[in-house]
Amino acid sequence: MCPPKTKTADVPVGGGGAMEEVKSFGTNAAGLQMFVHAPPSGRAGSVVVAMHGCTQTANDYLSAGWNDVGDRMNAVIVYPQQSTANDATHCFRWWDPATEAATIAEMVAYAKKTYGAEHAFVTGLSAGAAMTAAVLALHPDVFEAGAIMSGLPHACATSQMQAFQCMNPGKDQTAQAWAALVPAETRAKPPRVAIWHGDADYVVRPANEVQLVRQWTGVAAISDEPSSTETVGSATHAVYKDSSGAVRVESWLVKGMSHGVALAPSESCGKAGAYLLDVGICSTQKSAEFFGLAGSAQPSSSSSGSSDCQ
Repeated sequence: MCPPKTKTADVPVGGGGAMEEVKSFGTNAAGLQMFVHAPPSGRAGSVVVAMHGCTQTANDYLSAGWNDVGDRMNAVIVYPQQSTANDATHCFRWWDPATEAATIAEMVAYAKKTYGAEHAFVTGLSAGAAMTAAVLALHPDVFEAGAIMSGLPHACATSQMQAFQCMNPGKDQTAQAWAALVPAETRAKPPRVAIWHGDADYVVRPANEVQLVRQWTGVAAISDEPSSTETVGSATHAVYKDSSGAVRVESWLVKGMSHGVALAPSESCGKAGAYLLDVGICSTQKSAEFFGLAGSAQPSSSSSGSSDCQ
């Protein structure tokens, strides 16, 4: 099948290319908007869902640099956008996620069918990061891995008032208690999870990085003590492996970083702005590598489907 035809104007951001709005992709019970950026071939091996934070739009989140990654690594990037009808500040409703998570899963199904993709991954910032945790927990049949940027554990809150308490000061629980909040079917087939946080985050306190590690190592039934750690630039990188030696969870705690996404514009990684932070380390590229996109096979010309497009 051919990519959708309804195009918006080119967006002048750090990443490349235009994004397109898809007007119809499923029941859309949550009333979200869907935007996509496809690689030049119009076909893709993978789908990456990238979710903006509060006060942002899909257009703002283009500056995280995922379009460039998609072009290089044969992925279609899907940008869900929250409406002011759902939340006045464009926050994804991660404390009550079922309907929005189901709508995001519909977006992935549409993108897989349209672009021929076989794999799906998810990432997001702040409220988008908390929604990343939610869709990983609620749709293990859809997403293989995710990257949580300045986020919170799944089901930390079940109301907006509780959400503020989870953000600051945070909630302290054991790995077993956090894992118990994730459905049994997800614990039976746990996704791989990367967690990014700044140690100077004043919006979503850094304690949430510890709790996220506990939750997702608990879901994977592995130790919440790191298998190894290293220093990469200003970040401490820890990995958590299963008994086979596979990395199931990784964490990146960035020294001196406040609330946002870690970028490196001087290395052609994104464009700095509000909550898009130039800290000299590219969370976008490293998340793509964690997903395994670097190994995605490029489609052959015979599989591009271009002869069917008008």
